[in-house]
Amino acid sequence: MGLTVAVQMDPIQNIRIAGDTTFALLLEAQRRGHSLLYYTPDRLSMQGRRVSARVEGLTVQDVEGAHFTLAPPERIDLAEADVVLMRQDPPFDMAYITATHMLERIHPETLVVNDPFEVRNAPEKLFVLDFPELMPPTLISRDKAEIEAFRREHGTVAMKPLHGHGGAAVFKVTEKDPNFGSMFDLFATTFREAWVIQRYLDRVTEGDKRIILVDGVAMGAVNRVPAANDIRSNMVRGGAASASELTERERAICATIGPELARRGLILVGIDVIDDHLTEINVTSPTGIRAIQRLGGPDLSVAVWDAIEARIAARKGV
Repeated sequence: MGLTVAVQMDPIQNIRIAGDTTFALLLEAQRRGHSLLYYTPDRLSMQGRRVSARVEGLTVQDVEGAHFTLAPPERIDLAEADVVLMRQDPPFDMAYITATHMLERIHPETLVVNDPFEVRNAPEKLFVLDFPELMPPTLISRDKAEIEAFRREHGTVAMKPLHGHGGAAVFKVTEKDPNFGSMFDLFATTFREAWVIQRYLDRVTEGDKRIILVDGVAMGAVNRVPAANDIRSNMVRGGAASASELTERERAICATIGPELARRGLILVGIDVIDDHLTEINVTSPTGIRAIQRLGGPDLSVAVWDAIEARIAARKGV
């Protein structure tokens, strides 16, 4: 079936296609004969019940520096599209939340991936707390006394902003760290929301595994090892990727959370696991597909589009 696919993403000219999951999804959609429309979130509008966007027809090729061609812009009613891929990167701020409200108006008649209602109600570092038995001890707070009590109980902790992304502002704080007071003041003036304080997992030096689930089923994984003198394994922060298989514990984690992901309409999800502990469930714009493929694994964009097409066929009664 030929579908009209609109992609809401960051400026396409700025992406690094070798590691970009959105680009992998676009390549596979085009290979299947789907028509692609591109727009950035600032082009999204709503008037009455109508949600529209100023879009450009898009063609892509897997050539760095010459990876896209755009047609002249036109404004369309997004209800005319079959699929909208909501793929702009965080921050998960009020602009992002507003976009979910707008796209919720057209879903599921136009299939929005991931479901905007569920994305809005599953912040990545809060949703994961639905599964405390799978996690390291974790506190969500900005209360200094609570944080200090947690540190006394658990020793060294990782401290990060609740709605942070890409490894930004992630700190290792030891039990008697003399920098904690200054760090608390810095967080208090920088972030209005609560923070995540989590028992530090020493084996993060061996890797932070990204596991991709499609419609609630684990499909592939990549292990990300921090650079020297850094605790952050994110590849945008210098982490090195290596091929990886799932451990028995990781399979159990996926089997536990998978049915809830599928129930919520979260088709493409990336979870993070350190030392057999679930630390995040990424639903906004999860990455990892191209890294898995580059390291000899399957092209998981195929599984994502299989899932999308199955949803649309079921809705149309095909």
